[in-house]
Amino acid sequence: MNHRPAALLALALAGTTLAIALPAGAATPAFTAERITLMTHDSFALSPEVLAGFTAATGVEVEILTAGDTGSMVNQAILAGDDPLADVIYGIDTTFLSRALDAGILEPYLSPALDAVPEALRLDPEGRATPIDYGDVCLNLDLEVFADGGLPRPETLDDLLRPELRDTLVVQDPSTSSPGLSFLLATIARYGEEGWRDYWAGLRANGVLVAADWSDAYFTHFSGGVNPGDRPIVVSYASSPVAEVIYADPRPATPPTAVMEDGCFRQVELAGVLRGTDAPAEARAFIDFLLSPEVQADIPLNMFVTPARTDIALPADYLAFTAVPAAPLTLDPARIGADRERWIEEWIETVLR
Repeated sequence: MNHRPAALLALALAGTTLAIALPAGAATPAFTAERITLMTHDSFALSPEVLAGFTAATGVEVEILTAGDTGSMVNQAILAGDDPLADVIYGIDTTFLSRALDAGILEPYLSPALDAVPEALRLDPEGRATPIDYGDVCLNLDLEVFADGGLPRPETLDDLLRPELRDTLVVQDPSTSSPGLSFLLATIARYGEEGWRDYWAGLRANGVLVAADWSDAYFTHFSGGVNPGDRPIVVSYASSPVAEVIYADPRPATPPTAVMEDGCFRQVELAGVLRGTDAPAEARAFIDFLLSPEVQADIPLNMFVTPARTDIALPADYLAFTAVPAAPLTLDPARIGADRERWIEEWIETVLR
């Protein structure tokens, strides 16, 4: 997944030739705001002409406020309280959903387009957070390192404790990184309260390296990254091999990386109307827009996640090179909310101290 530097980007969306229809049944009030602000994480990306379709359909321009990673974004939205920094927020994921809901920063809204979204992705029954896409955080492998049989290719989380795989794994700090937190949650889901700390103690003894964030882990320490490091196993995404193919020059026939499907953790990304917005009708229309077929079809090869709607034809490259874990691990968002901070502190005590 591409991570882009935080910035405030004003997008002039008028004058486009692309008109995107909002979902059938969506409210169509007379909009009064000329512009809305979307607060999102650094990895937000849609094709400019697709994003411009919102203005073509509504006459309302969109300003994008990127606010760091998911945790940083949610924290900023909470600190703003009743004087929100934006009208809509996108990119709240499974790991931070309870924090946003408990803080009361989202207004309820049930988009008519939710009819095309599976119940399993609708994590908030009150409709304060609308599922837009989902993906799986998984271990990625540098195939070249394991190709000649010099190292045994891991197939399970337990394999990472084998002495032959010492000093091969790089993960992200769960206190600062969303994929890092997802991998921690995967180990809790797998080994339970009685076993996850022992598992991490084993990883520490076997030389696990902790990076601050995804970019540092993937692009610096992973041997299959842009600046090849010396770690052939990294916490990343089930769709990362897609990016390795379509961004390579020359383009390879197959990805140089592979996904270890055991231990994948399912992340749902959600959007919501921020409480206190001066443009509630326009904000609700933007939620509808994010679930429109045109936006949903644009998501896979821009943000490398799977659209929430089940009626979207996925691009051929995405289908060909994205791993689809048969049984991704999950935890109840309410349980994550109740225990997240304790788990992170216990992880720090186990791995870093």
